[in-house]
Formats: sequence, structure tokens, C-alpha cells
Amino acid sequence: MENNEQIESQIKKLQEKYKDSGQDLSAYLDGLLYQRYLTYWDYIHLDTLLSLQVPKTYFPDEEIFIMYHQITELYFKLILHEQKQLVDDKSLSVSFFIDKANRINNYYKALISSFSIMIKGMEREQFLKYRMALLPASGFQSAQYRMIELYATPMHNLVHHTQRELFSSENTIEELYESIYWKKGAIDKETGEKTLTLKQFEYRYTPRLIRIAKQVHNSTIYDKYLQLSKEDQNNNELVKALKTLDLNANVNWPLMHMGSAHRYLHKEKEAIDATGGTNWKKYLPPSFQKVIFFPEIYTEQEIIDWGREWVNHIFNPDNNKE
Repeated sequence: MENNEQIESQIKKLQEKYKDSGQDLSAYLDGLLYQRYLTYWDYIHLDTLLSLQVPKTYFPDEEIFIMYHQITELYFKLILHEQKQLVDDKSLSVSFFIDKANRINNYYKALISSFSIMIKGMEREQFLKYRMALLPASGFQSAQYRMIELYATPMHNLVHHTQRELFSSENTIEELYESIYWKKGAIDKETGEKTLTLKQFEYRYTPRLIRIAKQVHNSTIYDKYLQLSKEDQNNNELVKALKTLDLNANVNWPLMHMGSAHRYLHKEKEAIDATGGTNWKKYLPPSFQKVIFFPEIYTEQEIIDWGREWVNHIFNPDNNKE
């Protein structure tokens, strides 16, 4: 009896749901009757997913390289999924803020720990050969990573730190974009011109990145933080989550890239250029990029020392011995 009442209640709710669709509930029930059972492989499009690895060479490890980057882009999409919810939130709830920041940190934690696949999971000699078939493509061209930065913090904080004082709130998004830090990482060392990698990326994504920057103007995650009450801004759990996010995105993740580049591209006397022509030894260190999403939560000295301690510890361990 109780089960019949529940079914009757559910049918009434379905009628209410579909009453404005132009079709009665019976038509939708027919559709449900004729519909095939859902399978796992259809739901996640498994066959399509497994067909997306298309190596350019015959070296087996290239497939590892492709899949790792595809997995990374999926994690970037998960990060953006959480960021967009924070940006769109109107409640200014500190608990919601903490929850989303912690989710993002979990995604970064998985990404950072997974980098051992790149550092230890491929043969160096294979990589040095098949990478020549990838020119000028580069992980530098990850648009989602640039979007993560735009959702996180105002464009002014993404201008290269040597030029930030030259800009103010009076500058347009377009002006700030021209001096964004990552463009300095894709300049030809010999000519001073933009690399083809950067030119391709700008042509493909500049309109979209500018549009996103304008959409989130005054509503980035950092802006949302500053709109909280002083009490909520000083919430220890929130501050810890945001500091962890900053360190994951702007110190730990770049350093893992440096570790990988050092493993595959470093020679005893010189460094091999990355596929996109970026000067990775100069561009990747956090102390060069000096990107800080949430500068308000750090002391002046912490900002001055940003990234240096981690770089010294990982790449110059002998300097840290007493």
C-alpha cells in the first residue's frame, strides 16, 4: 500500500514536471519504455575515449605521453568546474568557499603526485626522438591552464612581476593581457620574437581568454574572497585552503614540470630546448613566474621569497645542508 502511494506521488510529480512541454506524461513514459538500458561504456563513451590516443611515431612511450596529457586536461576541467561554481556563487558562504577550494586542492594533489608517470615512466632516449615529431606543439599551449589562472585572480596579478607596478585599475584587460607573464616564456632567445608556439596559441585562444577575463572582472575567486566579511576572511580553514591552492598551482605544479624537464632535457653542459621553443630553465621556476593568486593572505616577506625556498631545496639540495 505504501509503495503504491509512493508511485502515485512520483507520477504526479512527473506530470507537474512535463506539463509545460506540450506533451502529456504518457508520451514520455512511452519513450522510457522504448529506451535501451544504459551501459557503463555508453555512458562514459568508453570506445571514443580509448580511440583518442593517436601517436605520431612508432615509439611505444609516446602513447604514455599522450595519455598523461589528456588525463591532465581532464583534471584541469574538474578544477574549472569548481572555480566556475565559486565565481557564480552569490551567497558568499565561507563553508561553500572552503569546500570548493579543498576540492580544487584534491585535484591538484592528484595531478602533482601523478607526475612521477612523466618523470620515471618513460625512456629518455625514446622521448628525445619522438618529441621531434611534435614540433611546435607544447604543453605551454594548454588553454585550460590559462583559464584556471583567469578564474582565480584578477589579470593584474598575472602580469609579469617586473612590470606589475606599471599597471593600474585604469588599464584595460587587453593591455594587461599583452604583458601577461607566460608570454615571456615563449620568446625566441636569438631574435627576441614570439615563437611559433606562442603565435599559434594567441591566434587560437586570445579572443576566448579576453572574453573570460571580462566575464570574471571583479568576480574572480580572489575578488570573492575580498568580498567576504573580515571575520570570514580570517577563517583559518579558508586561509589554509587558499594558501594550499596557491602553492599547488603556482609552486608545486611548476616545480614538477621542472623536475620532468630536468630529467629529459638537461645535459651536463647545456639544456635542450622544449618542443615549443620555451626557455624552460628560465621560465618554469616559481621565483621567475612569481604568480600569486591571493596576495592579501601573505606577508610582504613571503611574497618576496615566493618559490625560492622550494627551488633551492629540490634543485640545489647541497646548498641546504648545514
